[in-house]
Amino acid sequence: MKKKLYKSRDKKIDGVCSGIAEYFGMDPTLIRLIWVVMTFVGFSGVIAYIICMIVMPEAPVGYDPDKEIIIEDDRYNSN
Repeated sequence: MKKKLYKSRDKKIDGVCSGIAEYFGMDPTLIRLIWVVMTFVGFSGVIAYIICMIVMPEAPVGYDPDKEIIIEDDRYNSN
């Protein structure tokens, strides 16, 4: 299965940085620091974050980025 870029459910604001970190196998804090630096260097970080918030889909319920599968589990069902 191919890797897909999703907003993470482990989020601080909208899950963009965590999703990027999961995709590249990095620490979310490092990605967040890069966003902060980008924000102070020409305001591009805020614009890029807003674009990612709009464009990136939310991770499906039960998505495990390490296994790249969707876990079928009864506790995720809302029935």
